[in-house]
Amino acid sequence: MQKMKRSGRLVDMTYYLIQHPHQLVSLSYFSERYQSAKSSISEDLTIVKEIFESQGFGSLWTIPGAGGGVKYVPVVSLEEGTELVESLCTKLEDKELLPGGYLYMMDVLGDPRLMNDVGRLFASVYAERQIDAVMTVAMKGIPLAYSIASHLDVPVSIVRRDHRVTEGSMVSINYVSGSAKRIQTMSLSRRSLQEGANVLIVDDFMKAGGSVRGMMDLLHEFNANVVGVGVLVEAEDVEERLVDDYVSIARLEKGHERQKQVKAVPGNFLDTLREVNT
Repeated sequence: MQKMKRSGRLVDMTYYLIQHPHQLVSLSYFSERYQSAKSSISEDLTIVKEIFESQGFGSLWTIPGAGGGVKYVPVVSLEEGTELVESLCTKLEDKELLPGGYLYMMDVLGDPRLMNDVGRLFASVYAERQIDAVMTVAMKGIPLAYSIASHLDVPVSIVRRDHRVTEGSMVSINYVSGSAKRIQTMSLSRRSLQEGANVLIVDDFMKAGGSVRGMMDLLHEFNANVVGVGVLVEAEDVEERLVDDYVSIARLEKGHERQKQVKAVPGNFLDTLREVNT
């Protein structure tokens, strides 16, 4: 790359870091990239760090030592997080409540900008966890999983309820659907997850939590560890929840299914974000 002035380096450096979250970048890499002394690169990174943190874009972690460098960690401030959560709740209240107490959410899940914001929200509260993969059940949870994984810089493992020969050898379990109380099957390709991995489970909509519990049981077959459970929307009117420890962005309060009315309020995400930021 052609040698740049400081203004050019700052722009390019900022863009590079945002495009490579949670990746350790050495000062040597930036020094060679911009043909500049490490002392100058260090001064540039100090400026970028100050802007990131003052504007609420995230944090720039410095790792000392010969194998060290800097790492950009996306973090959402409590103020921005509150604004995003309230905006999502407003959007959800415009949705139609389907039979069985489910919510039509495909337009929400299909909104790339909104999913990107949700990904940053979850990435903020799990920023300091050691996460090797994000897991979800096909199909509606896939956009959510990829948005979170992109901000954590980890792969996505997709659990399916059917067998596909294109995915090779599969691990399958039977689980009880939390709401319908039916025995169902879910499968995961052996190649999609390393044994002993630390996994963040995510789900777009959770009632009793049968799918999440099934994924937790499936992870035991891989000797993997559940480091967290993230839920976009949870239903409040549930007699027995199969999952206790989770983070939810929004919660549906008791509505009038006959009139198809929806009341959405913030879940426990903001409390979790508040704890992380203190």
